[in-house]
Amino acid sequence: MRTDSSPGNLPAREHLPAGDAGTPVLDVVIPVYNEEKDLQPCVLRLHDHLKRTFPYAFRITIADNASTDTTPLVSRRLETELPEVRAFRLEQKGRGRALRTVWSASEAPILAYMDVDLSTDLNALLPLVAPLISGHSDLAIGSRLSRSSRVVRGAKREFISRSYNLILRGSLQARFSDAQCGFKAIRRDVAQVLLPLVEDTGWFFDTEMLVLAERAGLRIHEVPVDWVDDPDSTVHIVKTATDDLKGVWRVGRALATGSLPLDRLARPFGDDPRDREIKDVPNGLARQLVGFCVVGGLSTLFYLLLYSGFRVFAGSQIANALALLVSAIANTAANRRLTFGVRGRGGAVRHQAQGLVVFGIGLALTSGSLAALNAASSDPAHSTELAVLIAANLAATVLRFLLFRAWVFADRRDEIDSTVVASHVPAPNPSSPTYSMAGQGSYGPLPQRPTGAPHPTYDTDRFRAGEAADGNWREATMQLQPVRPHDTESREYR
Repeated sequence: MRTDSSPGNLPAREHLPAGDAGTPVLDVVIPVYNEEKDLQPCVLRLHDHLKRTFPYAFRITIADNASTDTTPLVSRRLETELPEVRAFRLEQKGRGRALRTVWSASEAPILAYMDVDLSTDLNALLPLVAPLISGHSDLAIGSRLSRSSRVVRGAKREFISRSYNLILRGSLQARFSDAQCGFKAIRRDVAQVLLPLVEDTGWFFDTEMLVLAERAGLRIHEVPVDWVDDPDSTVHIVKTATDDLKGVWRVGRALATGSLPLDRLARPFGDDPRDREIKDVPNGLARQLVGFCVVGGLSTLFYLLLYSGFRVFAGSQIANALALLVSAIANTAANRRLTFGVRGRGGAVRHQAQGLVVFGIGLALTSGSLAALNAASSDPAHSTELAVLIAANLAATVLRFLLFRAWVFADRRDEIDSTVVASHVPAPNPSSPTYSMAGQGSYGPLPQRPTGAPHPTYDTDRFRAGEAADGNWREATMQLQPVRPHDTESREYR
């Protein structure tokens, strides 16, 4: 159970209300680079599918990554002919850069993207975004590796894809099944907080976004897809694989050092059903016991290794104290995150201080056991010392769990609930769109696309790099300011 008092920067998920308004609910981005042949058939097919099957207002945004062929001309022609299509031009390459830029400027509550080759069957689009509209999930991805997926592709790509996902599972402990499928969606309120943490501007963008979201505790929904490989794909496999491995190392190092502020992605206390009081059901007691036993077993091994090492150059009492101190700090940190589910840095110092008090009690038990052993035998064997310490640590472990649960990580629900209520009163914003995600203000109903009614007209000339999500406009231009300082660096579009 989480016991930190920080409500996080994200509101509780809620179902978007259905209604009638003008702003699109779904914005599907198609990043392209020199796709003059495939762009028009892709957009026309996607547009027709959404008109026939999607019950809400939608938009298709073409994100042109500095194409050098006639792709910009095709984009502008489609923008002119179809009211729901808009063209977005970037003067720098990189699929990740395109997605971050367009998603950051979009006012739609649901943001998605798909590859221009439309390898994924479009019938999976509505199941992809439905959990985001309903408030069930934060992100959604198409998975080609699900058992019920139907995939047609060569053995080489199959091997590379599965090997890459195994690397993610082994190195970053990723639990999602397919990081590379070009078929994903995210809620806008999540994207506004998550995207600034994602550094990659190329093909690793998807993986980094998913890993950070998963580590922050966000819910990722997976949809089995029907997928047919595009034999004319221009992706450079070797370069992409090399850059992806570099990205895995960078993200893994950042997670290990704790340099990423993932606590800002936390949902408010009470959003997780494990935070709620349910009659006749202990608050996660069984789960906490299992986690505590696992952490305790590993801590005991760690302690014994430390004790054996310190015993080489110090007496038994000093070796025991040093080993207990180091292992206690590690044990408190592990139990804080893994057993009691406390996320973020709030209260970490207090928890460690209380943990040291618990450590003092354990030290008294083990030191007393050693003193009794030394009183009984003037020169006890090393194996006897270890046996006595194991027994004393078992007793200290039971007491440690009780103190952790009842004191160190005790449930402070009343204090936290009052903090959440005080922190989440929305301020009126007259310049806001006609609706928003839950918890972000007072808005009208979710727009639906009326059946049989003429399509609304958009001022497409104003949708360029200068458009802001809050409705403010800068001078229209075809060049974008870099989203990050290093975005000005030249990088091959993969």
